[in-house]
Order: sequence, then structure tokens, then C-alpha cells
Amino acid sequence: MNAVVLNGKHVAAELQQQLKHDVEKLKLQNITPGLAVLLIGDDPASHTYVRAKEKAAAEVGIYSVVFRMPETVTQQQVIDRIQQLNQDDSIHGILVQLPLPKHIDVRTVIDAIDPEKDVDGFHPVNIGNMQLGKDAFLPCTPFGVLHLLKQYNIDLQGKNTVIVGHSHIVGRPLATLLLNENATVSVCHAYTKNLKEMTRMADILIVAVGKKHLITADMVKPGAVVIDVGINREKNRIYGDCDFDEIQSVASYITPVPGGVGPMTISMLLYNTVAAARRQADRLVTV
Repeated sequence: MNAVVLNGKHVAAELQQQLKHDVEKLKLQNITPGLAVLLIGDDPASHTYVRAKEKAAAEVGIYSVVFRMPETVTQQQVIDRIQQLNQDDSIHGILVQLPLPKHIDVRTVIDAIDPEKDVDGFHPVNIGNMQLGKDAFLPCTPFGVLHLLKQYNIDLQGKNTVIVGHSHIVGRPLATLLLNENATVSVCHAYTKNLKEMTRMADILIVAVGKKHLITADMVKPGAVVIDVGINREKNRIYGDCDFDEIQSVASYITPVPGGVGPMTISMLLYNTVAAARRQADRLVTV
């Protein structure tokens, strides 16, 4: 029996259709959600991601602007641009495309963003509120994974969930979101001993490492839900962290790469931007 494929492309398209209606309603109130993206340097993958974000934003009616900066830009110049955007009422969301050049400190740059415009969900205020289960902009990839699971009615409560990868972008915030859903969460990483032993225990296995086919069929519990966040480029092809073809015959649900988590990440960015526009508009009304 082959696993059900979790079609992130389809779920993302449905969400974006709803967002399009939401944007139309905001425009009736003379509010056009605005997204600013800072793209620094010449990383080809970053340029591809930003083009996809621009296209998706246009499709739902979000105004977007990309500030392309050279690799040689100073950290202070980046912060100055962010501070200008913090004061710009036409911009409701600010995204700094990662990775950044080595001479720029990621934390310092993210901290400069107004938390109300932090649609990537990485500012300490949003991270802290997420930890407390309070209202916050959630990091887009973990938020996308959660939304995808819910759209397929996959029950999380009490489920033994194993995350492979403990990055600040995916693994750690995803662990928090799953704990908030009452899942039982284990997080594995490069120093985990007996990885196979851990992954075989998972009712829900989520992998976000960036290593082609790290997870093979013998590492998956029969009937498990497998979420592959990995993106690995090799000879003009994209592979996940999981061996999809092998695991499909073992798992109950599985995400493809591409077409699984990737489209969800962009959709959640748009969702956060629309939410930020609505929230900032409400705040202006009440002042």
C-alpha cells in the first residue's frame, strides 16, 4: 500500500485563494497589504526563492517590493533600510532573505525589524510569544508544516513526533508548535546517537537537515506520517532528505519534494503579511 501524498501545492493554492478574497476586502478599506524583501548578495537559491515570493504576492494582490543589495553592503546600511521600512505605513511585512553574507550578523539584523512587521516570525518577541502559546507571527516553514498536517486531519495530540534537525528556522520552532498541539516531541541532530532507533519510534517523522536521502525506508515506522522539509540540489534536480520512492511503501502519509512543504512556506508568509496589514490597520483605528 502506497502512502497518501500530502500535496502542499494544492493546499497552498487553496489558502492563497482565500487570501486573495481577504486582500480584496482590505482594499475596500483602502488597505493594500505591503511586503518588503531585502535580498543581499548573489546566492542563486535566494534569488529563486524571492522571485517565487514576488509572483505569489502578486497573485493574491499583495504589494511587494524587493531591495536588492550587493554582497559588499554594510550591516549598518541594512539596518538603516529596515528602520526606514519600520516607519513606512505602506509596508506591513519585512522579510530579510537568508543566508546573509558572513560579515553581517543575522541576529542583529532580525532584531532591528519591528515585531509587528516580522512576517518571517524570527524576532525574539514573536519567538517568545510562540513559546508561551500567545498570539504571534509564526515562522513560515514550521507554520506551513502544521497547517498541512491539519488540512489532512492528521491528529497530533499525544502522537510520538520526532524532528530530525534542530535549526532555529525549522526544528526548534516546529518543536514548540507541536508541543502547543500536545504532541510528544523528540528533537534529533548531528550529535544524536542511534538515529535509526529514534526515527523508528515516530508516529510523525519530520526531517529538516539538508542531506539527500538521509532517511531510508528501514528508518521509518510502518504507518508513520513523514514530512520532508529538506531541499537538496544535485544535477539540476531537487531531492528531499527522505528517500521518497522507498518510504512511500512504508509510510501512511508523505510529502513530496518538491511540491510538499515548499509551497506552504510561501503561503504562510503571505498569510502573515495579510494578518500584519489587518492588525496594523486595527491599531491605527483604535489609536
